[in-house]
Amino acid sequence: MEYLKPREATRNDADGDSLFHNVPRAPDIPVYATTVAYNKDPSPNKLHLGIGVYRTEEGKCHALDVVRKVEQMLANDLFADKDYLPITGMAEFNKLSAELIFGFGSPAIKENRVTTVQCVSGCGSLRVGAELLAKHDGHHVVYLPEPTYGNHPNLLSAAGLSLKTYRYYDPKTHGLDFQGLLEDLGTASTGAIVLFQASGHNPTGVDPTRQQWEQIRQLVRLRGLLPFFDCAYQVCKTADVARRVESHLKLVIRPFYSNPPIHGAAIVTAILKDRDLYNEWTTELKAMSDRLAKVRQQLYSALCSRGTPGDWSHIIRQVGMYTFTGLTEEQIDFLTKEYHIYMSSDGRINIGGLSSKAVPYLADAIHNVVTRTI
Repeated sequence: MEYLKPREATRNDADGDSLFHNVPRAPDIPVYATTVAYNKDPSPNKLHLGIGVYRTEEGKCHALDVVRKVEQMLANDLFADKDYLPITGMAEFNKLSAELIFGFGSPAIKENRVTTVQCVSGCGSLRVGAELLAKHDGHHVVYLPEPTYGNHPNLLSAAGLSLKTYRYYDPKTHGLDFQGLLEDLGTASTGAIVLFQASGHNPTGVDPTRQQWEQIRQLVRLRGLLPFFDCAYQVCKTADVARRVESHLKLVIRPFYSNPPIHGAAIVTAILKDRDLYNEWTTELKAMSDRLAKVRQQLYSALCSRGTPGDWSHIIRQVGMYTFTGLTEEQIDFLTKEYHIYMSSDGRINIGGLSSKAVPYLADAIHNVVTRTI
């Protein structure tokens, strides 16, 4: 009897090397390499201020109580749907998410000008949007803020878009280079795509004011630019266009991951559609936001009380999860080696990973590294 051998894991050439023996080792992804180094560090005083995860005062990853409650409800529901979702995801999740983003009673939603798809993660959402733009936008040029989230260039260029930058952060003021932004976007080619972050800019923590956003809006309209927000939803002019866009989003998603997972969408849907759960969620979010503001103020006050050279008021002016400290790569290396403080090499720290009890230790470390390098 004849039979076929299963394909072997190694190529049967003279040297017996693997099929991939010529593949070079890829460079480590910095933010994850920082996490690996932190986990290996035995120091009891170590601080992980790199990857953007909101942590408790004890340094543990925070899970919202309302999420745990809904997870238990789903686990106890013997009739909960576990079937495949459609390509565009859970319809009720999409509807409620759109209302959350655009506001209840939004004219765009009432006029069916919004098309929403459930994707896999924030980066996955942006990549789906980038693929759609690469296939159907004739310009293929996207302007990114300088600096921007480290994965933005990867996922946009992988979709075939050409990258340019516009000025955003001013290292001298630790704030927004608004004039530079207006000048750069004012000379952008008509029809170009411009990536904006909706709020809590990563990595700088610097957002435009409401008045500045209005000026940006007017400039975008005047120059005929296409705003692409780091937020997985865009608005179309007519319901017909929205439906056609959705049909092409399906064509983008199908060869990527076919359809999204159901569990997370079920949790979000349960919270958004129930008034009591929704109120619990917003209450917890408010507590998290307040703690971020409190820790910012504590760090600023601690640096001021130590007389640390420089103006550190940007810590309390910036918003969201991150603060751009202004520390150099050399100073950051010193903080890691001498104080076991792990952070991004660009000087970004995750305020959400800093506890009140760790603030004095971080302030001492920053004071030391700044004064020794003056």
